[in-house]
Amino acid sequence: MRIVKYVALALLVLLVAIFLNFYLPSKDVVRVVGTDVKRMDVVNREFVVEGDGNTGRNTRDVRFVNAVWEDGSPRVYRNEETDWGFPWYFKFDSGNVQAKAQNLSSTQENPKWVVVTHYGWRIQIFSMFPNAVDIEQVDGPDYTPVPWFNIVFLLSLALLAWVILAFLARLRERHVDPLVDQFEEETAAYRDAAESGAEEIKQQATGAYTRWQRWLDTWRPKDKKRHPPR
Repeated sequence: MRIVKYVALALLVLLVAIFLNFYLPSKDVVRVVGTDVKRMDVVNREFVVEGDGNTGRNTRDVRFVNAVWEDGSPRVYRNEETDWGFPWYFKFDSGNVQAKAQNLSSTQENPKWVVVTHYGWRIQIFSMFPNAVDIEQVDGPDYTPVPWFNIVFLLSLALLAWVILAFLARLRERHVDPLVDQFEEETAAYRDAAESGAEEIKQQATGAYTRWQRWLDTWRPKDKKRHPPR
């Protein structure tokens, strides 16, 4: 039972870690090489697939920001507003982000390096793109952004979890443990009474059996009696 509890706790921690890794903001130092707008079939807020608009899905124009890492490998972001919905980035300026990306586009001979703040993952097989939240120019590819928001958020989350666990521990100490102790005491008393009653019944049964044997001995010859007379 303890192993099952630990496995369930580990799975819960893993799911929370995956959830936070997907939705918390991340920062990439890349070079913007261009922007694009495509007519896409939007399955939901995170999935978009190429289509012709006749699939019955929600079809709309989706902005994209094309970038490359320092080693030249591609990095593509979508640029969509989150509005008032989840995740609560309250992004209403996708047009401004697109204008920044166009203004900061550069070539390999004359590069401009930027920090793209985004959330989400790039999974090609599922047509998933991280959503660019903001773009800011930096000095070079060696710039190391500090995720202050993530640090403060995770510390706050850890503090909240500690407060909740401490409250639950105190609640258990004050209300649950006394009930458990009382139940165990009553169970022990009932068990002792049952054992005492069982022993008494056993003794009574043994005495009755002995008396029955003595009564039978009164009908046997003296040389075959099992119990000597008292």
